[in-house]
Formats: sequence, C-alpha cells, structure tokens
Amino acid sequence: MTSAELTTAPAPSALRIPGPATPYQGDIARYWDGEARPVNLRLGDVDGLYHHHYGIGEVDTAALGDPEDRESENKLIAELHRLESAQADFLLGHLGDIGRDDTLVDAGCGRGGSMVMAHQRFGCSVEGVTLSAKQADFANGRAAELGIDDQVRATVCNMLSTPFATGSAAASWNNESSMYVDLDDLFAEHSRVLEVGGRYVTITGCWNPRYGQPSKWVSQINAHFECNIHSRREYLRAMADNRLVPQAVIDLTPDTLPYWELRATSSLVTGIEDAFINSYRDGSFQYVLIAADRV
Repeated sequence: MTSAELTTAPAPSALRIPGPATPYQGDIARYWDGEARPVNLRLGDVDGLYHHHYGIGEVDTAALGDPEDRESENKLIAELHRLESAQADFLLGHLGDIGRDDTLVDAGCGRGGSMVMAHQRFGCSVEGVTLSAKQADFANGRAAELGIDDQVRATVCNMLSTPFATGSAAASWNNESSMYVDLDDLFAEHSRVLEVGGRYVTITGCWNPRYGQPSKWVSQINAHFECNIHSRREYLRAMADNRLVPQAVIDLTPDTLPYWELRATSSLVTGIEDAFINSYRDGSFQYVLIAADRV
C-alpha cells in the first residue's frame, strides 16, 4: 500500500482526539496534520517505512549509478531512505536488551516507521504518541496493513502527559521530536513511564553552547518547523534533574552531513537544506544521540 492509499483510508473509529492543552500544541497539531512533503512520503514509498527524521552514514555512490540514467532520481530517493532507516536502526540499537514481552514508547512517532522497525527487531509491543490525528491514522493504517496492529499502535496525545502506566515501559525514545516541548516536562514523563533501569534514547539536533548563542541557521530551522531547538547542555541538565543518567553521548554531525549533501541535489528539496548544511559545517548546530538509564 502506498502513502497515497494510506492517506485516503478511513480513520479508525476507535481513535480518540483530545483537544490541545495549549495554543502552541494546537499550532503543532495543525502543522503536522497539514504536512505532506514529498521528501517524507516518497522516501517511505520505497519499502513502506514512513519516517520523519534524517539519515546517517556514508552515501553508497555505486547504488546511485549514472546521473544520466533515467532511474537516477529513484535511485537517489532509495539511497536517502536507506540512510534514514539506518538512523532509526542506530537509535534502536541503543535501547538495550529488549524482550518480546516488553513495551516500548515512541514519543512523537510521526507516521510510525520507527515503531514498525522496533517491533520487527524485538518482537515486542510498541506504543506511539503524536499530536497529529492524521499521522496517527496513517501509522495505525500501516500497522493494520502489516498485520501487527495488535502490537503497534499510535495514540493522539501530548507526549508530556501520556496514558501509559507508571513504570510500564522497558525503553522509550524521541527521534527528532524533543524540540517541540519543554525538556524538564518531557524527561519527567519519560522517567515516570520507564521502569527502573529502563533506557531512554534521543537523537536530536541541538545548538552548540560553544558557539555562544543559536546561529542564524538554527533560527531558520526553528522558523521552518515551528519548533524551539535546545542546546546540548539543556538536554544533559534536564536529564540529570529527572533521574535519567546518560550512558552514551555520540556526536553524529559528521555522519548526517552526507545525507543532507545528497538531499540537496534531489528533486525533494524543501528550502531548508542549506541551513542544516551550513550550521553543521560551522559548528553552531550538532546532531547527537544521547542514551540514558532511569535510576
């Protein structure tokens, strides 16, 4: 089933759509309900994994083939998708020892690609939350198409106040979604939901305190996505205040640049590519993975 078919599928009758807790949440819900960029949908059409994040790793130039080949653009799109799935796989690899009876939580699950990958990798249940009813419908429709809707589910709710029981999750994550919320509130909720010893992982863009202040490129990214990018220092401080002890902090900036440089040559450009490339190159913006344990 393609993205177009899933988008037009009827909404699940059981989907409950709460009102936004703040005007800003309403703005973000409207933003993602209306978002339909080809860069997200066409990449997902490659294999049915629909992501809302970026990629890491070296570009396989052999897979791109001859630029004059009539299939060159499709090959480029397939390579971009391979890199974004590699990013999700890298995040999942830091969740620790997950069993089939465990439950995972994807905070800001988008159209559900990472949830599907997590279930395929661990065989466990995965709960996702998003403010966008359109995204939740899409993710649930895709899970039904794959026959895993009994174990993979998206719910419309605020990631700062989820319906999950205290200590019910073995692991949880944010994949490029933490810039939409206050970090103290976010990590308080992850700390509540996680069992003691459970693992939290985030991959995120953050502005570099060593630069001094958010650069003009970071400001452009904030305006483009209607978000508020935090500094790396803010992440570590808020984790420490909420019983999340970092076990790994990995700078992925060099690993994500090839994705952006390749994307800038594609037909799927959105106009924000130069801001990412320039901010990564001048050191004002960083792409990091942080893995922390609940104590």
